[in-house]
Amino acid sequence: MSIDNDLDLQGLKKIGAIVAGALQLMIRRLEPGITTAELDTIGATYLEQYGARSAPQLAYNFPGATCISINEEVAHGIPGKRVVKAGDMVNIDVSAERNGYFADTGASTPVGPVPERYRRLCSTTRQALNDALGKARADKPLNVIGKAIEKRANRTGFGIITNLCGHGVGRSLHEAPGFIPSFYDRSDKRMLREGMVIAIEPFLTTGPPMVSEGEDGWTLKTLHGHVAAQYEHTIVITRNKPIIITQTA
Repeated sequence: MSIDNDLDLQGLKKIGAIVAGALQLMIRRLEPGITTAELDTIGATYLEQYGARSAPQLAYNFPGATCISINEEVAHGIPGKRVVKAGDMVNIDVSAERNGYFADTGASTPVGPVPERYRRLCSTTRQALNDALGKARADKPLNVIGKAIEKRANRTGFGIITNLCGHGVGRSLHEAPGFIPSFYDRSDKRMLREGMVIAIEPFLTTGPPMVSEGEDGWTLKTLHGHVAAQYEHTIVITRNKPIIITQTA
């Protein structure tokens, strides 16, 4: 969507704060021994408390309020009986709707001691997101986002998962301008416009640049057991730095 007035901005900020709060609460409660279903219930309760509805349930009838993915699972992991263990890499993605406005956020978190490479993967992916945010300006080519992410990944030796992308958001979970690649696509001639609402979400990995769908029809997994990290913000494009609506105070 594109923001038309202050009412739109305030509606987006409200749902942005809610999904950010749910994500941060889930991260605080993340510890060895908790199941992904229990963690999902924490997020679902928070969303309900603030009058929000799970976007993946609303849009796609997803079997969970949030997406929780562990290790080789990259995205769209279904909450269930899986128990979080020390050494796991856990990704939590929270998206929701309130009063017709949608926001989407996510983060990867190492649980307890993990290989140093995993921690570097997380810090690099977070920085790649920050790099992209620093380039996202009105009247700039949309592909500056992927160019910034690719530059950071190349500098640090991690791969980019190319079949997972950012997207437009605001009045629905996925909308115009469509997919926003995390790599530089020279042929992409789309422009960033003032008021445009998008979600930027780089996925970096220790392995090959593709994910495949699991047997459950939802969960997306790396090849050969590699891990990936993802960080995501929903933003509003301006002529200066973007408004990050999923950023906690």
